Amino acid sequence: MSQALADLHPLVQEYLQELHVLRQLSPHTLKAYRMDLSQLQTFAAEDSVELFKVSNAHVRRWAGRLHSKNKSSRTIARALSAWRGWYHWLTEKDARRDALAGRITQNLVANPVDDVKAPKRLKSLPKALSVEQVLSLINQAIEEAAKKQDLETVRDAAIIDLLYSSGLRLSELLGIDVMPSKDRQHESAGWLDWDAAEVTVLGKGGKRRSVPVGAPAMQSLREWRTLRDQAERAKEADALFVSAAGARLSARTVQARLRTLAMRAGLPTHVHPHMMRHSFASHVLQSSQDLRAVQEMLGHASISSTQIYTSLDFQHLAQAYDKAHPRAKAGKG
Repeated sequence: MSQALADLHPLVQEYLQELHVLRQLSPHTLKAYRMDLSQLQTFAAEDSVELFKVSNAHVRRWAGRLHSKNKSSRTIARALSAWRGWYHWLTEKDARRDALAGRITQNLVANPVDDVKAPKRLKSLPKALSVEQVLSLINQAIEEAAKKQDLETVRDAAIIDLLYSSGLRLSELLGIDVMPSKDRQHESAGWLDWDAAEVTVLGKGGKRRSVPVGAPAMQSLREWRTLRDQAERAKEADALFVSAAGARLSARTVQARLRTLAMRAGLPTHVHPHMMRHSFASHVLQSSQDLRAVQEMLGHASISSTQIYTSLDFQHLAQAYDKAHPRAKAGKG
């Protein structure tokens, strides 16, 4: 339980005053320091140990006590930082300090918080859509494209199908050209092999990789290319995905179009391009159990980056498909 400022040890009060006057910390930050140092004092009182005789073992036990109270790793790290700062301040006291402080701190030979680390923060799991949600989104895009047959809706259907089919990053998708450039000085960042149904992209660290494109996505891409090549300005561009003016699409445009389409599909969450990548990885990994293959398709340099998807519970999705990719069935005749 937090203590009022008057209940805190005089040297804790002095430290807080110094933080306020000399370091000019904000009231919010000072309040957090006061709470954390009050907690330290409470722990010491509960264990009948003087503040200046606290050991490294005490601090570790108290950090564990905070953890057992379901305090977040961020909260524990903040508390340890406040405790460490105060003890560091105490150990810096010297002959310039008053005699009382010198007598109190003479037993403090080292900072007891040194080498005590907060528990590692758990990586937040990437948000992924269910198979049903993804298929609903793709079907919505395809239906709108079939109905309107205009440049934007047909293009959007191809983009969404490709994002989910191949797990591309948005930057990788935007860098794709219709065909690879033959000019070595202006080499394409990415391109589609229309015959092999494969997309080559330039990923993080300048590393290229080639990823298969499923039959349904290839169908959407071909429909887009046909319409694209009929548009006077668009057909002159190198970029695969362009606006009606023939300019390569921006990330913001794709994000906005996907978000709006997801709303029309009735999805109960904010959908963004990277969520399609997470969904691809989660669904394929759940079905295939081939971590290395998913790592290669995602372009992860380390397998540890891919392993986070093994933490996602998608057992209920297994009934939705029997192949490595949920859209695979749609390509069968």
